[in-house]
Amino acid sequence: MIALDAIDLVLGSSSIYRREQLSRLTANFRVVKPEVDETPIAEEAPRALAVRLARSKADAVATQCPGAIVIGSDQVADLDGAALGKPGSADNAVRQLIACADKTVVFHSALCIVDTRAAALVRFEAVDTTRVTFRQLDEAEIRRYVERENPLDCAGAFKSEGLGIALFESIQSSDPTALVGLPMIALCALLRRAGITIV
Repeated sequence: MIALDAIDLVLGSSSIYRREQLSRLTANFRVVKPEVDETPIAEEAPRALAVRLARSKADAVATQCPGAIVIGSDQVADLDGAALGKPGSADNAVRQLIACADKTVVFHSALCIVDTRAAALVRFEAVDTTRVTFRQLDEAEIRRYVERENPLDCAGAFKSEGLGIALFESIQSSDPTALVGLPMIALCALLRRAGITIV
């Protein structure tokens, strides 16, 4: 086993939220933005999309980082079997939240770790599933929420670590960190499987 702070740890993500989460474990990591096309494949299920993108991000960065442990992650919101992307605009965020009101949305948070320290790459993967039940919401409060928090870069159009928590009836999850974007319990488990001690 080797200590987390003794390895070259790379986060393959441009997400500031994942960066903040990983910093809870260690300050000793670097960030490399993955160049990956995130367009869904025709008829691709939301869970499969999350897994494919997490793996693609990790693999893309791993080619640039020999001798490192690379973390790739992706999250897809699933409303009745359809993937909800990042809204990108306030109007799209309002539309997404109106569609989610009084419904349960499933969030698939996929994780892929690529170990490039040996001659042959080794992958470790996991997926966390979180179910978020939205309360009844009217358009006026949705618009106030979007204006106050501006969640345009978040799958599902909310920030559960912020004001978005006020939109929910309940959250069902085995890992409360997963909804932010990086499932930390699964991450620690995969790092241990890779022979890395966290504490």
